[in-house]
Amino acid sequence: MTLNIIFPVLNEQLRLRAGIEKTIRYMEHYCEKYGRIAYQCTIADNGSDDGTPQIARELERRHPDVVRYLRIEERGVGIAFRTGVEQNTCDIVGTMDIDLSTDIVNLGRTIQLFMKNPELQYVNATRFHKKSKTEGRRWYRKITSAGLVFLLRANFHMKASDAICGFTFLRSETARSLVAECSDDTGWFYMIELLLRAERRGVKIYDMPVRFTEDYNTTVNVPKTIRNYLSRIRALKRAFRQEEKEAKTLQEEEEIYRREV
Repeated sequence: MTLNIIFPVLNEQLRLRAGIEKTIRYMEHYCEKYGRIAYQCTIADNGSDDGTPQIARELERRHPDVVRYLRIEERGVGIAFRTGVEQNTCDIVGTMDIDLSTDIVNLGRTIQLFMKNPELQYVNATRFHKKSKTEGRRWYRKITSAGLVFLLRANFHMKASDAICGFTFLRSETARSLVAECSDDTGWFYMIELLLRAERRGVKIYDMPVRFTEDYNTTVNVPKTIRNYLSRIRALKRAFRQEEKEAKTLQEEEEIYRREV
């Protein structure tokens, strides 16, 4: 099995080197303990204008076998992930936040899950599972995250208990097919659309409880975030309704054709 870990980064000169080096150390330890697997750390730099590109190229030179620097001029987690998937050649592909807020031991758990369960297609990390452990989360981030889950369940009957934990891995064929279906949204909501489309399709998903430590440097504008949630949800509901209408029309046309033949 081969693994591609995509790290979407934007102006992460303070955390990039530590995040990549820690991941490499963890993977070396994992390979020593469980057997070597081929892996790649893809730094998907979506428009950084600080020292991120220089650090990324330095890491690529230092670790040419396992680090790849991918420069994307347009900003957004969505376009970083989509581009990484489109260029991926590994069996498993996914994304992690460079601050490693989701404990890196979950990377090893994910590898084992895919190895032991051939039918598993999607691993979705969750902070809201009863077995998850979270530390350092500010009250307003808890409210906005829980509120988003409530809205997604109310509007899309989402089964997953979390939507944007920042840790998602898929088998490559499933990732490519979902990316082909998704919109051209460039931002964080792209990952939510990916999950919802996987659920609509009946993809085998594991809602994985994790240990999650909040990055204290993050901030959030609660009113703006809520407005953004509502706007993106309305747009995706319209898209799903239109797709369902087109699918129904196609089915009716095929039925008419069969009767005529």
